[in-house]
Amino acid sequence: MSTVVAQSLHVFGLQSHVANNIFFFDEQIIIFPSGNHCVKYNMDQKWQKFIPGSDKSQGMLALSISPNRRYLAISETVQEKPVITIYELSSIPCRKRKILSNFDFPVQRFTSMAFSPDSKYLLTQTSPPESNLVYWLWEKQKVMAIIRTDSQNNTVYQVSFSPQDNTQVCVTGNGIFKLLRFAEGTLKQTNFQRGEPQNYLSHTWVSEDKIVVGTDTGRLFLFESGDQRWETSIMVKEPTSDLKNLEVIQESESLIEFPTISSPLPSYEQIMTASSHSQLTMPQVFAIAAYSKGFACSAGPGRVLLFERTEEKDFYHESREIRIPVDPQSNDPSQSDKQDILCMCFSPSEETLIASTSKNQLYSITMSLTEISKGEPAHFEYLMYPLHSASITGLSTCIRKPLIATCSLDRSIRIWNYESNTLELYKEYQEEAYTISLHPSGHFIVAGFADKLRLMNLLIDDIRSFKEYSVRGCRECAFSNGGHLFAAVNGNVIQIFTTTSLENISNLKGHTGKIHSIVWNVDDSKLISCGTDGAVYEWNLSTGKRETECVLKSCSYNCVSISPDSKIIFAVGSDQTLKEIADSSVLREMSAFDVVYTAIVISHSGRMMFVGTSVGTIRAMKYPLSLQKEFNEYQAHAGPVTKILLTFDDQFLLTAAKDGCLFTWKVFDKDGRGIKREREVGFAEEVLVTKTDMEEKAQVMLELKTRVEELKMENEYQLRLKDMNYSEKIKELTDKFIQEMESLKTKNQVLKTEKEKQDIFHHERIDDLLDKQSRELQDLEYCNNQKLLLEYEKYQELQLKSQRMQEEYEKQLRDNDETKSQALEELTEFYEAKLQEKTTLLEEAQEDVRQQLREFEETKKQIEEDEDREIQDIKTKYEKKLRDEKESNLRLKGETGIMRKKFSSLQKEIEERANDIEILKGEQVKLQGVIKSLEKDILGLKREIQERDETIQDKEKRIYDLKKKNQELEKFKFVLDYKIKELKKQIEPRENEIKVMKEQIQEMEAELERFHKQNTQLELNITELWQKLRATDQEMRREKQKERDLEALVKRFKTDLHNCVAYIQEPRQLKEKVRGLFEKYVQRADMLEIAEMNTDLQQEYARQREHLERNLATLKKKVVKDSELHRTDYVRIMQVPARSPSAPSEPEPSQMREPV
Repeated sequence: MSTVVAQSLHVFGLQSHVANNIFFFDEQIIIFPSGNHCVKYNMDQKWQKFIPGSDKSQGMLALSISPNRRYLAISETVQEKPVITIYELSSIPCRKRKILSNFDFPVQRFTSMAFSPDSKYLLTQTSPPESNLVYWLWEKQKVMAIIRTDSQNNTVYQVSFSPQDNTQVCVTGNGIFKLLRFAEGTLKQTNFQRGEPQNYLSHTWVSEDKIVVGTDTGRLFLFESGDQRWETSIMVKEPTSDLKNLEVIQESESLIEFPTISSPLPSYEQIMTASSHSQLTMPQVFAIAAYSKGFACSAGPGRVLLFERTEEKDFYHESREIRIPVDPQSNDPSQSDKQDILCMCFSPSEETLIASTSKNQLYSITMSLTEISKGEPAHFEYLMYPLHSASITGLSTCIRKPLIATCSLDRSIRIWNYESNTLELYKEYQEEAYTISLHPSGHFIVAGFADKLRLMNLLIDDIRSFKEYSVRGCRECAFSNGGHLFAAVNGNVIQIFTTTSLENISNLKGHTGKIHSIVWNVDDSKLISCGTDGAVYEWNLSTGKRETECVLKSCSYNCVSISPDSKIIFAVGSDQTLKEIADSSVLREMSAFDVVYTAIVISHSGRMMFVGTSVGTIRAMKYPLSLQKEFNEYQAHAGPVTKILLTFDDQFLLTAAKDGCLFTWKVFDKDGRGIKREREVGFAEEVLVTKTDMEEKAQVMLELKTRVEELKMENEYQLRLKDMNYSEKIKELTDKFIQEMESLKTKNQVLKTEKEKQDIFHHERIDDLLDKQSRELQDLEYCNNQKLLLEYEKYQELQLKSQRMQEEYEKQLRDNDETKSQALEELTEFYEAKLQEKTTLLEEAQEDVRQQLREFEETKKQIEEDEDREIQDIKTKYEKKLRDEKESNLRLKGETGIMRKKFSSLQKEIEERANDIEILKGEQVKLQGVIKSLEKDILGLKREIQERDETIQDKEKRIYDLKKKNQELEKFKFVLDYKIKELKKQIEPRENEIKVMKEQIQEMEAELERFHKQNTQLELNITELWQKLRATDQEMRREKQKERDLEALVKRFKTDLHNCVAYIQEPRQLKEKVRGLFEKYVQRADMLEIAEMNTDLQQEYARQREHLERNLATLKKKVVKDSELHRTDYVRIMQVPARSPSAPSEPEPSQMREPV
């Protein structure tokens, strides 16, 4: 086996598509899926431990943790088959407890899972079209029950157990809300869906029989034992201001009695119709999590609402709102918080709430902070750091700093620190980033975007571009090992730039397909490239030409690497092999064993090699390579590995993939020793800061210093003033307190005398009360004794009754026994007679007789058992009656004591009621005064009504006058209409003149059209001439191509001749070689023809060129003449309408104005 070992250290990423993707293991440790692992992350100490997925896994689909936090269930797809693996979390490292892989029912994949409250059973839901709900006794791998949850191929989103009952199960999905109970080996539905089916996205149990369910239209329902008890709708207004824009509208559609609501709330239909006016949108409730006070639910993009239980218990009201904060580093900060919250979880102590989003981010909030923020919404914080939300396309590291640079299709660039496992910098852009390279110093990066190639500085708190190149869609770029050059792919060309002058110094052309990978050799003298055209080229940068080439068109290469001694090139591609290439030929091919290698890297020491595969695994190999299957394979990613790198000291392996996760691995040899390269200098701590930033900060510091000094002076002055004020106040207070103490002493003496008087009075009063109480007690005892005697008499009567009833039932029993014995005797005689008859008739009838005897015995037994059971029931019935009578006797004794207490409380209540009557009398007097004042107001209002009637009459008179005026104006209108008609008659001759002018204009337009036709004819002539020119150009190119071919022939001849010179000392071989050359290159007739053709062609080319030049000159002259003629005609045409207004037939302007 391979002696190279890689151990996963840290991962930067989350798989948010996994169902139930985050939960607490304990108060500090959370578990979430990343790549093809489940990660245990300690939030305080920041360490990670890994639970790897199954071998050959195609990704995780769902997770579930048991309520006792001992077991973790993972649903995966392994080689197109569903598998459920249950891990024991208590063991270190976590070990596999059970694997469920052989199923007796059809299944494609398991989409949701849940453990029972006692962790013994597991509930799993399969995907459509089967949609089976399976109830497992997982320890024995036994299916207890199975039921189809849906027959219409609707999606089921969540399944769960009741928190206290193993047999109670809930299932929600698109149009599905089912409560099921496990009994007698089957799952039976216990609820009936009423109303229209909703798309139920999530649910949670808030108690043993109560469930809160959320829909895709922002509605929340509370169901108790399958019946709807409460409903609310969450409405989110589009943000128009900074005010709170989340409104929760409750609809009291309860099926049990609730307090009446004074103002009726709008119905769901009314809200939807009003949505067009208020621009309301329905939030989708993707996640709900219960806690002791109520529950939390997602309420649209970037929002969580906390609902708390009201005093009515069955009602919930919105208590607080939590939002995802706006990210200032985003390319569109206003949209950065618009992330759907897919999963939420409370810590065991309910101190922390964590949430995962659709953009693969993890957020947390301390619940105590939500209580501090009164009125305003609280905000989440990143649990760790912002993570990539799409495929990582670029990965790079440097020498002088422990930094990793990544870029992704989420349009972001991130700089990570692999020593501290933190995010140093990140920034989002408008365009997608395809590739990135980090300068060896760690101060610069070059990144290829969809629109441009950018060279950027890594500042202390920003990534700032300082040079842009118009290279669109650059998919690969790389700094040289020395950092003085960088290469970037532009289409099929590799462009080399210098980092000093930032100029393009060389272009390497040769690839015919997309270039997938470029790599520099150790001394930066060569560059190796590979692509989809099946070519691996080694370029010499001093000449800009290919040194070696290896082309295999059947293979599309994914990645290339070079050995530290620059002699061997390693390439991986689509043909499932790893190739060793040297001197333009493939030395060896190693099989990838049914996977495609997507990335490769060799260590700087040359002893280790790592490859990434299309299934997301990492393979560690020792170099030189073996043809056998000698490598260590590690589960890493849930998608194809896109990039793989080793740090400069060969200590850490870095891998990135299409799943958006970045892994760091520690590299060891077989004995567990780290493979170290000696570092002469430690990591650099310098950072880049711009001069303007430094000046601004210096200015701010100076301002703050001056402000601090001013505040010091102010504080000192204020302190002096306060000291003086306080000293004066202390003097005043001491004088005041001395006076008060003297007055208090005198008061104290007066109070002592009063107290003595009061004590005497109270003693007398207490004696009276004690006498009174003793009398009352005697009376009550007498009454109660009489009651007890009555009850005792009743008890004796009941005892006599029970004795009589017992005697009656015993008689009945005896009678039953006698009748039973008589019946038995009669039956035996009857059957014996029958038996004698049957034996004489047929021997076969004996079997029937035996059968009847057996039946008779069974009936006899049943009769006996029934009678015994009846006797027992009667006994228990009367024993219960006796017990009830004894209990009622005891209860009456207790009631006597309660009556005493009630008597004293009623006396107090009488006194309170008397006080209330006095208060109500006072209120009655006040109300009578209010009534008088209201009567006065009524009289005033009546007067006002009379005044308004008078004003209405005045207005009506005015309206009559206005109508009269209107009639007069109509008469004026008639007169004016007549005048307008006369004026129109005067305008008619003018219109005739205008018609004549229009005809003249039409003639001119016809002339213009003729000229346009002439122009088009000329343009056609020009195009013909251009075509002729292009034809001659093509002929020239063909001739040049022939010339190049001849040059190539001459070069080949020269090389062959050079090879012949090596045999100059051996005449025979020299003669053979020369003869071979002659046969290869010289055919006399052809040579003569070629020479003649060359001279003829040159002459013909010169003659045609002269002819075309003459034609071009004449055509130019002709075009100039035509353009002059055209210009003169155009001037003439333009002058004709200019002259026309001055014609004698036109009227004067003053005459034109008169009719108007």
